[in-house]
Amino acid sequence: MLLTSFITTGIYAQVKPLKKTTHHPASAAAMERGKIVYTNICLACHMADGGGVQNMNPPLINTTYVSGNKATIIKIVLNGFKDDVEINGQKYTNNMLPHSDLSDQQIADVLTYVRKSFGNKASSVTAAEVKKVRASIKS
Repeated sequence: MLLTSFITTGIYAQVKPLKKTTHHPASAAAMERGKIVYTNICLACHMADGGGVQNMNPPLINTTYVSGNKATIIKIVLNGFKDDVEINGQKYTNNMLPHSDLSDQQIADVLTYVRKSFGNKASSVTAAEVKKVRASIKS
């Protein structure tokens, strides 16, 4: 009966196919692993919200260090950071120790977490990218 009323009235509904949702299990896993590394290593200085500590440890929110060139942030994690830096009009002076003891995967995961958390929307970092930067530093 319902079908008949559609046919007799000339009303046709267009049905759009559902968009396929692409799940990125590796990205979700990287985010989970990255959160663990962040909590164990980075949180004490950069805080749970990524806001840092005024005049000491810079924020990880909306900065070119985080969302910009991947090689730059990878080098910061591997080599540490000793320069004073100004971010959003505030000067930060505390040194960051190198974390070259972390594996390429751990660095990729924590940087992926940071680049996709705290309101950041940057791309993921891969272990291959970390490996390439690490090799360029050693040579």
